[in-house]
Amino acid sequence: MPIERVDTTPYADQKPGTSGLRKTVAVFRQPHYLANFVQSIFDTQPQLAGETLVLGGDGRFYNREATALILRMAAANGIGRVVVGRGGLLSTPAVSALIRKRGAAGGIVLSASHNPGGPDADFGIKFNVANGGPAPEAVTQAIFERSRTIDGYALVTADAPDFDRPGTSAFAGLTVEVVDPVADYAALMERLFDFDRIAAAIRGGLSVRFDAMHAITGPYAAEILARRLGAGADAVINAVPSEDFGGGHPDPNLVHAADLVAQVMTAGDGPLFGAASDGDGDRNMIVGRGMFVSPSDSLAILAANATVAPGYADGIAGVARSMPTSRAADRVAAALGVLAFETPTGWKFFGNLLDAGQATLCGEESFGTGSSHVREKDGLWAVLFWLNILAARGEGVADVVRDHWRRFGRDIYTRHDYEGVDSGSADTLMGELRGRLGDLLGTRVGSTEIAAADDFAYTDPVDGSRSERQGVRILLADDSRIVYRLSGTGTAGATLRVYMERYERDPARLEDETQGALAGLIAAADEIAGIRRLTGRERPDVVT
Repeated sequence: MPIERVDTTPYADQKPGTSGLRKTVAVFRQPHYLANFVQSIFDTQPQLAGETLVLGGDGRFYNREATALILRMAAANGIGRVVVGRGGLLSTPAVSALIRKRGAAGGIVLSASHNPGGPDADFGIKFNVANGGPAPEAVTQAIFERSRTIDGYALVTADAPDFDRPGTSAFAGLTVEVVDPVADYAALMERLFDFDRIAAAIRGGLSVRFDAMHAITGPYAAEILARRLGAGADAVINAVPSEDFGGGHPDPNLVHAADLVAQVMTAGDGPLFGAASDGDGDRNMIVGRGMFVSPSDSLAILAANATVAPGYADGIAGVARSMPTSRAADRVAAALGVLAFETPTGWKFFGNLLDAGQATLCGEESFGTGSSHVREKDGLWAVLFWLNILAARGEGVADVVRDHWRRFGRDIYTRHDYEGVDSGSADTLMGELRGRLGDLLGTRVGSTEIAAADDFAYTDPVDGSRSERQGVRILLADDSRIVYRLSGTGTAGATLRVYMERYERDPARLEDETQGALAGLIAAADEIAGIRRLTGRERPDVVT
């Protein structure tokens, strides 16, 4: 088949963020835009030549078109084999698992994760390296630098091969292997968790409701929860992936999964256990009758109970959390006598720790949790871990959480998101904060004062790489914390995230309502940074 070299000119905006390149569909559909970025991957990753590449995405609008283009370009650039999910579909953790199982040289994930989908919404692409994890900063920087100078790309002129039927075919020297998106992932979950015990608990009355949010985890949850664990067809709702996620926002939190939360939190005939996952299957939300589990607490509880699951029966080496995530996991690590790490936000920072055997469980406050089984966060994995814990303990979600608080104390924690903030205003806010760090020391905040303030920087303990300007931390004398950072996952304006955290040991205060318990910190966070003054926002758009 003929190979064509297409002349092109660079785009200046192809710098990947914390989770790859995310833009609106309209941006990606500009002439040569996606092809420029894909060619930049191939040009800077020579190890892909003649080797295996895994390819799949969350099924959002433009997924099929992008899959077909990448197959044509992979053939023209000398890739040996592409393992692609049927229909171009693979969850992000399934991509990671396939890279690792097949010994692939890398993978391309087509997703904008929890961002909305559709022709007027968002699309994304990221490159994962041979360990199955997101490309580290040195790789993404190289891809970006190439995208700034690119003047052409190569593709096979013929139409892409059929990727809707499982099987293997040849395409212009490229072997294209179409696989069931679910099978390998489901088999991995069966090795990690006690499916017999979970199924017995479900038969015994542990009712389950999982909201797939019209996204990629629908088929995975239907196979694992409904069929293999016997939870029944009605246990999985919104199970059919759609290009626009059913018109919803595929972000599993209290705002966007409000219907599920209402079903579970209200006493009556509703399910005892509820969960949801996001657009590409790497995030999770856990709720039980009368109890929402914060992602920070979830990570800590998984760590404290890890040995009930067969895949972690020998214990864990350590726990890693992103800096804005609450310190609840640190307290568990200290009690267990295992390592604890604080990293910048972005799953790529966990990869070296996992590869080196220094961490087993990892988590971020943005509803992402995972382990050494892959190199991505994994929404359905977290759900199954929780079900394994509930089955082993014979308790409900609220009982498990309250017992954890009694044992370790509670890090009362919230995140306030200001979305679509003018980028200039957001940069000014963070710049002013950074410029005043030294002057903040000793400033009174209610009944306490600021004891430390810094701009978080991280030196990787494995390879010595350095990451700076990762968010402003304000530590108060009473051990409370305020953190400010700009998110790299949006596609319009800037998202300012503000995190407030206070540690509580008093048994009488462990169940205080979160926003009320943190009211003083919330007010102080606004005053210290001038949020209203600089952004014009009276309140956050999302509170979790």
